[in-house]
Amino acid sequence: MPSRIRVEDAVTRLRRHFDRSGLGPQDRVEPERRLAEKLGCSRETLRRALGRLEREGLIWRHQGKGTFIGPRPRGDYVPPQLLYDMASPADFMEARLVIEPSIAAAAADTASAGEVAALRQLALETGRAEDWRRYEAADDAFHKAIAHATGNPLLAAALETLASVRGRMRWQRRHDAVFREAHRKEYAARQGAMHLRVVDAIAARDAAGARAAMAEHLAVIRSLVE
Repeated sequence: MPSRIRVEDAVTRLRRHFDRSGLGPQDRVEPERRLAEKLGCSRETLRRALGRLEREGLIWRHQGKGTFIGPRPRGDYVPPQLLYDMASPADFMEARLVIEPSIAAAAADTASAGEVAALRQLALETGRAEDWRRYEAADDAFHKAIAHATGNPLLAAALETLASVRGRMRWQRRHDAVFREAHRKEYAARQGAMHLRVVDAIAARDAAGARAAMAEHLAVIRSLVE
């Protein structure tokens, strides 16, 4: 069974492995399963480490083709569906933590009284949900409504994209399992309370507070599903 090592350690081991492998630019890296065994880590940790190296331009990945050394070749277009397949649940939560706190901060500057009232109602519905279907519907609507409250169609589209990714990923099953395993009312109430803190900050035109409240909310979810 792979040892539990930190992503930072896996990144270090990957760098060392690639340096010693003799692989050159655009050479294909061995399959994830074999690489994880060599590094002594889980495949989830490996994917997160590979994601960091990919963002640095040291490797690139293509679903169905594999992982390659060097930056992605120019003109190598990755269709959205393939991009979704390439992303791990950890990638998904990282994207949310980068994007959604900023969206909440922007909404604090632009949300109308009516939009704030609608957000508060959705937060209350999240907190009162007694089954997964109601919880998921209220939670999804809440996060999308914040993006729409910014008045920026690109930010609203970004949240729509994240929502579509969530439905295709293992993250959805993990989150569902957390909800089912936990005491449903307590879990929903806790998340609803965090939603309300975001709404309170938006209503107060407190951009920094909205950013912090959303970041805290998402960090809690990430800790529960990873």
